[in-house]
Amino acid sequence: MAAPAGPFDRDQFKGGLEVLEAAGFHVHAPADLFTSSRYLAGSDPHRAATVNRLFADPSVDAVICARGGFGSMRALPHLDFELIAANPKIFIGFSDASALLMSLYARCRLVTFHGPVLTTLAGAPQQTFDALLQATAGQTALSIQSPDGQTVQPGAVTAAVCGGNLATLCHLIGTPFEPRFRDHILFLEDCNEAAYSIDRMLSQMRLAGSLDGIAGLILGSFEGCGPLEDIVAIVRGLDIPESTPILAGFAVGHSAINTTLPVGLSAHLDASAKTLRYLQIATVA
Repeated sequence: MAAPAGPFDRDQFKGGLEVLEAAGFHVHAPADLFTSSRYLAGSDPHRAATVNRLFADPSVDAVICARGGFGSMRALPHLDFELIAANPKIFIGFSDASALLMSLYARCRLVTFHGPVLTTLAGAPQQTFDALLQATAGQTALSIQSPDGQTVQPGAVTAAVCGGNLATLCHLIGTPFEPRFRDHILFLEDCNEAAYSIDRMLSQMRLAGSLDGIAGLILGSFEGCGPLEDIVAIVRGLDIPESTPILAGFAVGHSAINTTLPVGLSAHLDASAKTLRYLQIATVA
């Protein structure tokens, strides 16, 4: 496991560790994982070096982030993308780790996994852990139904899926790691942001051209951001073409149920039927 963002709670860490071990996984925690420097889990080169080392280690099959928070984007310049591309493996995280998920996909063509971090696993419902296992080790392509979803704009489209935390992705605009969403099904989620802040970030993305040419849009959990209807109203004001399918209320992000989504893998979004069906499995044994 890696800690590319901030330091983490030891009890939550232990709880997540127990969940993985109970499922039969052999978990390796680097000795320097618990380094702390103010609100970061060590210096930027230190946090990136841990990620590089885990990818280079042939005994490691998957890397899961310890927590989100803040700091992952600071580590991006120190990642060895050539090394990572040469040693592809499962990489799991969400929230602040969205910076890593999208950068590894863009720079290494690596399918990454937007899913729970170690410190959220202990208190997560079984459905969240089951979704993580199905996405990373399932023998069939993911087919996700969103019965509580809301069709904002009807229609269906097939394209590669990408996205993550709205604030994190928005702050990458104008950097060498700015994500590209054109011709992708984009999913966004966030937590504890006022409606005006969500509006400001989405407006920045629209003005920067980040939303131009997206194939579809999925709105995940916006926990603590006010009623979903307010978020939907903001999205309706973005002038996204009516032909672009938009589905809201998808259980991905900071909600109790955090459905794992492969990033960089093609899927069929049907906003009318409220389904997201991937075309193939994300990993090969």
